[in-house]
Amino acid sequence: MMAMSSGVSLQSKAEGGVLKSLKRAALGGESFFISTYTAPPEGGFVDVAARLPGDVTSIELGGSGLFISKGSWLANEATVTVDTQWGGFKNLFGSEGGFILRTSGSGHVVFACYGALEVWTLEAGQHFTVDTGHMVAYDESVNMQIRQAAGGLVQTFKSGEGLVFDFTGPGRVWTQTRNPNELLGWISAAVGGGASSGGASGALGGLLGRN
Repeated sequence: MMAMSSGVSLQSKAEGGVLKSLKRAALGGESFFISTYTAPPEGGFVDVAARLPGDVTSIELGGSGLFISKGSWLANEATVTVDTQWGGFKNLFGSEGGFILRTSGSGHVVFACYGALEVWTLEAGQHFTVDTGHMVAYDESVNMQIRQAAGGLVQTFKSGEGLVFDFTGPGRVWTQTRNPNELLGWISAAVGGGASSGGASGALGGLLGRN
């Protein structure tokens, strides 16, 4: 939560019970407790903010499911159900650790990304490939498979590309223009540079124009 209007009440609880909350926290990468905001009779608003700099969007569900990558979900209406679902071994070897958030029901869902958010609308049978670190969300109607970007380990090493998701329509796929894993790799490399390069602080200072 970034801000809220006067009169809005806040209550935090283990939404769905202890077991469901544990599964959401341990497997889905989300908080054990869910905050519920209730507006007064005259109405009100709540602003939410993401951890990483990037776009935030609100999608209205009409009864169909929407899968959201870990760390991207921000909020939803009370009429929407959020659960952690086993996404299969294709997610286990991707960036989701085997589990992914599934939202269903009717109402608005708010999720965020790192960088700019792009939406791709696929026709039935249309294919689309995304690096695993750039996937944000996709409609339940979309089929998703995982594979190596290049043929074999040698080509993977040469190209520097790892695993990718292959999506097949119909439905929508949301992607982010930046990859959080690349940011972590850059920070790790900067820290590993030691005193000679000033570490992460020196690298950040260089980007910000400070020494």
